[in-house]
Amino acid sequence: MYKFIILLLVMFLNFSLLFSQEINVNKDGNTLLKEIDRNLSPESFESLRKIINIEPNGRKKEFVLFALKKGNEKMVTTFLAPKSEIGRSTLRLGDNMWLFIPNIGKPMRITSLQSVIGGIFNNSDIMQLDYSAEYDVIEMVKDPVGKKLILKAKTRSVAYDKLTMWVEMKDKTPAKIECYTASGMLIKTLRFSKVKDFGNGIIRPTLLETDSPLHKGYKAVMIYANIASRKIDDEVFTLNYMSKIKDLRK
Repeated sequence: MYKFIILLLVMFLNFSLLFSQEINVNKDGNTLLKEIDRNLSPESFESLRKIINIEPNGRKKEFVLFALKKGNEKMVTTFLAPKSEIGRSTLRLGDNMWLFIPNIGKPMRITSLQSVIGGIFNNSDIMQLDYSAEYDVIEMVKDPVGKKLILKAKTRSVAYDKLTMWVEMKDKTPAKIECYTASGMLIKTLRFSKVKDFGNGIIRPTLLETDSPLHKGYKAVMIYANIASRKIDDEVFTLNYMSKIKDLRK
């Protein structure tokens, strides 16, 4: 009986130790994820990006987007090129997204898995919020690159159920992210490179490349030409303001 009690105590202590370590790992991982978010973008900012869709035959289609983001739930974008897309704008408020087309005049609801540019980058990629707003770190391990984080979506409305993120610890920015469904199927891979110092503490990759096993031969590239802190009124992130986003570019 005495030996049995000792065995139970040892098992309880081991379980408590493992549980405590898991809590600490998750806490440290989520802290790191928030640092990554701030390195990728300030709390409130404007950015200028080019997105290039590349088809298997080498044909390319380019888009230029001006974007504004505030906090971890609000983002708007507007197209500056090509000419046929000028004035089209998107709005994201948390999990809700809308598309405004000038000749229609009324914002339409869109989903995170759709794509307003028709390529591998979906609306969630184009209007990416903070990772820590949408995901929790459930595992963190050392990796030759730096750290590998396993992220689990906080809700089912997120575009990807799980992410595997390889983090470059020198700049605390992603090097690669694999995006998975709830069933464990790989949807796409995101590769980050060409880190640049934009000033005011903003140091982030300027090149984001993606491909998908679901779209053989297709690729897409996102290039950050500029990103800078900016104070933005809440009024900008409303349905009524979507037609005026292009006027906010300085």
